[in-house]
Amino acid sequence: MSTIEAWVAAGAKQKFERQAIDLGPLAAEDVEVEVENCGLCHSDVSVLNNEWGFSRFPAVLGHEVIGRVVEVGPAARGVKPGQRVGIGWTSASCMACRPCLSGDQHLCSRAVPTIVGHRGGFAQRVRAHWAWTIPLPEKLAYAEAGPLLCGGITVFNPIAMYAKPTSRVGIVGIGGLGHMGVKFAAAYGCEVTAFTSSESKFDEARGFGAHNVVSSRDSAAIKKLAGRIDLLVVTVNVALDWAALIGTLAPNGRLHVVGAVLEPIPVGAMSLIFAQRSVSGSPTGSPVDIADMLTFAARHNITPQTEHMPMSKINEAFERLEAGKARYRIVLDADF
Repeated sequence: MSTIEAWVAAGAKQKFERQAIDLGPLAAEDVEVEVENCGLCHSDVSVLNNEWGFSRFPAVLGHEVIGRVVEVGPAARGVKPGQRVGIGWTSASCMACRPCLSGDQHLCSRAVPTIVGHRGGFAQRVRAHWAWTIPLPEKLAYAEAGPLLCGGITVFNPIAMYAKPTSRVGIVGIGGLGHMGVKFAAAYGCEVTAFTSSESKFDEARGFGAHNVVSSRDSAAIKKLAGRIDLLVVTVNVALDWAALIGTLAPNGRLHVVGAVLEPIPVGAMSLIFAQRSVSGSPTGSPVDIADMLTFAARHNITPQTEHMPMSKINEAFERLEAGKARYRIVLDADF
């Protein structure tokens, strides 16, 4: 089926309108998925507003897709019609470069973002390369799982890479990303400290699994944690008291950034050198990383906290997210 209905933004900061679009012929290694629901990520807002400078219009956004396979190309592997799958930030990669051949397909310089120059999941159907069409575990709560495909893997990956069950992990920002980070780190066995600018979220953060909660606006409280955090994951995109946060790191500790902070992060060399600390960042994850994250989520019954809206209310959903009212992820249910 090449002609589908989709919600299309004609230009930056424009409202979405329902339109018929032609997907063209299905490529040999691609998979076509009928969308059941799709999470709304802040990256969708950033691309709609062209905050990063590389958006392409007209645009069909949506990159936290849950749906069923309806067609596979003749060279596609690993999935079959009727199978429930997920598609995240990346819809394809070259599969031939060194990162791809090393299992780091998400670092491919020719990776195709699902919502930039490609039609995303706010539509009846969406397509992706078979390797990026991830089969879902049977025990996963499918209707709530969409945000795991982008936000979930974004916070899971640094925990999987740099933490141990005995680690002391800090999560900065208890929002769409951070609340999932707290859940993952707690399930992993870590001692979790949540940092949030909103005191109204203190109890919620504890409910997600945080053992300690600190105001990210209170530099004095942050300084009391000096040398106590092994891994500090920053999920927000705002300026912070970076010196105080780096000071919370234990020897060999790491500050890891997954929030798209647009301003430079000031780092004093001596604060890193003498305690052998590191500062790093990461995007989402490879197909295997995503599959592992979904398996972990299903095993520990981890789901994001969501609120559902019909996809026909997509403009209202974007307004709600931009206004900071989402608790904590919005999922749009297909109603074409």
